[in-house]
Amino acid sequence: MINRVLIRLKIIQIIYAYYQNGSKNLDSAEKELFFSLSKAYDLYNYLLLLIIALTNYAQKRIDATKARHSSTEEDPSPNLKFVKNKFAVQLAANIQLDEFAINQKKTWNNNQDFIKELYEKIIASDIYKEYMAAPDSSYELDRELWRKLYKAFVFKNESLDQLLEEQSLYWNDDKEIVDTFVLKTIKRFEEKQGANQPLLPEFKDEEDKEFTRRLFRRTILNEEYYRLLISENVKNWNFDRVAFMDVIIMQCALAEILSFPNIPISVTLNEYVEIAKLYSTPKSGSFINGTLDGIVNHLKSSDKLTKN
Repeated sequence: MINRVLIRLKIIQIIYAYYQNGSKNLDSAEKELFFSLSKAYDLYNYLLLLIIALTNYAQKRIDATKARHSSTEEDPSPNLKFVKNKFAVQLAANIQLDEFAINQKKTWNNNQDFIKELYEKIIASDIYKEYMAAPDSSYELDRELWRKLYKAFVFKNESLDQLLEEQSLYWNDDKEIVDTFVLKTIKRFEEKQGANQPLLPEFKDEEDKEFTRRLFRRTILNEEYYRLLISENVKNWNFDRVAFMDVIIMQCALAEILSFPNIPISVTLNEYVEIAKLYSTPKSGSFINGTLDGIVNHLKSSDKLTKN
């Protein structure tokens, strides 16, 4: 689940904190990096549990309605299509997700006000109404409902963002990326897999784990060399005037360019320019792009960089 976009973002965050707190304990900082990434994986599981929490809340509403009419001859005959949604039922039985909920003691039970608010918005939507009124029923349609609902009501939900921030400071910047992982998971679910449907793994493979560790350590251990390259190539700027975050972003980019020959330079440059747009000044993207491009050309002309 944790892709290299998220890895780069986390490395930038942890390295910035590493320099700011002045501890200079590389091992501790590396542990913090991997812990931060594990919290992103927790968020992924927690957002999947939100689907189950909404389904359970819908069932409670139906049960409450039945209870109110139990002493009369009136039969409310509720539409059970939403609570019996095949995708949501399969997700609720998922072994991996159940293990996460038990081991991490994660639940939405303490956020029933938010669940109620979100559910009311869902049932008032055209997406929900069209689904409930449609005569057709299939696993694919049930799964597609939740893909649509997630995009419409969980993406860019300020109330949810605030709630998540209160639960973990690590989740402040993670949700936008983690949302894409949740949607990918919904799309990948297959009815035949049942409760054994695999969720996305924390790391795609050991190579990504090693990429994380190596990039983090190279960025810090080769600090002097990378900052020398930056200072020699900043045009019309005194190095001391360069924004500190820009220095860290370029330092990390140079570590990637010089340490991972299989990653195209264009990919690395694009990734760190995007990070600069998120974390630094409005002009940082073009400044970093120009500076790194100059360093790359200099390294190539001096035969210190041979990859394309």
